[in-house]
Amino acid sequence: MRYRWIPLLFLLSTAPLGGIATSPWGDMRSKHSWKTIPENWESLGLPPADTMIDLYIALKPYRENALIDALNEVSDPRHSRHVFSTMPSLRMFSYVPLLRYRYGTHLSREQVADIVAPHPDTVQLVHSWLEHHRVTSSSVSVTHGGSSLTITAVSVSQANDLLGASYQFYTHTKTNETIVRTLGYSLPVVLHGHVQTVAPTTFFASPLTQWQTPRKRSGAAAVGPGKSSLASRQPGTLLLNVTPAFLRWLYNTVTYVPSAMDRNKVGVTGYVEDYPSPADLTSYMRKYRPDGIDATYVVASVNGGEYDPHNPGGEANLDLQLTEGMTYPTPHIFYSTKDSPNGDTYLIWLDAVLSQQNVPQTITTSYGLNEKVLPMDYAIQVCYLFAQLGARGASVLFASGDHGVGGGDCTARFTPVFPATCPYVTAVGGTMSFRPEVAASLSGGGFSEYFVRPGYQQQAVSTFLDNLGQQYSGLYNPLGRGIPDIAAQAKKVPFFYRGQERIAEGTSCSAPIVAGIISLLNDYQLSQGKPPLGFLNPWLYSGGLNGFNDIVSGSNPGCNTDGFSAVVGWDPVTGLGTPDFLRLMHILDPDSSNPPE
Repeated sequence: MRYRWIPLLFLLSTAPLGGIATSPWGDMRSKHSWKTIPENWESLGLPPADTMIDLYIALKPYRENALIDALNEVSDPRHSRHVFSTMPSLRMFSYVPLLRYRYGTHLSREQVADIVAPHPDTVQLVHSWLEHHRVTSSSVSVTHGGSSLTITAVSVSQANDLLGASYQFYTHTKTNETIVRTLGYSLPVVLHGHVQTVAPTTFFASPLTQWQTPRKRSGAAAVGPGKSSLASRQPGTLLLNVTPAFLRWLYNTVTYVPSAMDRNKVGVTGYVEDYPSPADLTSYMRKYRPDGIDATYVVASVNGGEYDPHNPGGEANLDLQLTEGMTYPTPHIFYSTKDSPNGDTYLIWLDAVLSQQNVPQTITTSYGLNEKVLPMDYAIQVCYLFAQLGARGASVLFASGDHGVGGGDCTARFTPVFPATCPYVTAVGGTMSFRPEVAASLSGGGFSEYFVRPGYQQQAVSTFLDNLGQQYSGLYNPLGRGIPDIAAQAKKVPFFYRGQERIAEGTSCSAPIVAGIISLLNDYQLSQGKPPLGFLNPWLYSGGLNGFNDIVSGSNPGCNTDGFSAVVGWDPVTGLGTPDFLRLMHILDPDSSNPPE
């Protein structure tokens, strides 16, 4: 909707001695800046002053902790009762009873919008600032119930004045991508308590996939579909290819048949013009899941995202084939998100999905980037939006990365991957082999530099760090959010790409595999008249602990070190371990008709 200017209800200037009024907009303070141009980028110089960009402005919520409190309550099984308290309502401008939420009572779009709404003073203050810089009301639109603004067609000259910035053209030396960015930006001091972030400003990187380059399948036979092929091959440490039949056997989903297809959906995110192919999906299902040869999916265009099934990408094919192979006949949505030189794919996708009345119960993403290349204010905003998804009942899973404790120039500090480091998503690491499964050396893991350790993993992570001692002291943040949370197979995973069978490896395999298992749990919940699991982590680290196979062997080397080791309990290589579907289902419902084996 378009924004309507509201008259100021308070004085925005002060009068010093002598009666000369001063503007609050001239006292600027840095919001974020880089000392040097980020790695792999170089400047192409100043753009013409009339070059147009769109600006996204995220406003801080009035009730700062209300969303996270609500998220924890609906996601933690220990919150079993309704509790009432009195809180101010922004919608009514009066004090009304506020319902504290019970486990599983996920919030509606409107409830979330009310919780994250900014204070009216914040709205008026930001409006006055924009008006001072001659930003017209017709160019401003509101998203998320007023928690963010989008300003269309702002000239670079005007953006420089607004933000005390120096926008330039930058090009990526490897991809030749060209963007308009600034190495730093500022806000008036009076706005720092009201504005979380502005984009595009100092965010340079595009999301990277977490998979290794696929190779053509070798002549070795893969584990075939169905009980007969599994029975003909006794389990052992030698592993050929990780097929749906093998995964369903390994993670104990073979006997479960989905039944809540009218209420349960899987969302697969796609970026960088990477599309799935229905022909490749049919080839995959014909070979590995023949009962699901009619599997299909719906494409949702985000920001004008295109869909060209005749020019598919490897990541989209891999993710979709793995989730379809695990969950058939559960409906799937593939989100094709168009990249924008003026914005960012995560913010674009989150804005679109959160605006919908309903969200998928399970969402998997295999894209990420090193946390250190992100402005902290930007990362906090993206993470906050993922918290909104969790509060609405979505289980959001992210690949944890493919470079162990870090890739690239990381000899001074390990480099965990974002958004996996966000405390409000579930990060998935990688394993390999079986009987026993061991950690895959590529499995991304470590500790966030931006986000503190959340309460739900305090005990598990503290135990690991106590046993670690001083090893790697100074290379990681011992107070940070630990990743991954859980893990699954990440090596020798077959899929079809442009008509040929390929082999993939990486946590891009692990995340959709786990997403498939979580989707089946959501299906079971819904079929029993219960709510979906939503944000998983508080449950995983408490009641769900016994539903995982602890991985106690392997490590994730990187940054010229041996990396962390998989140990008893949680570790920053495989998290809590790999899921056992029937055990998890039995934890959710001890009276279930399928007891754990």
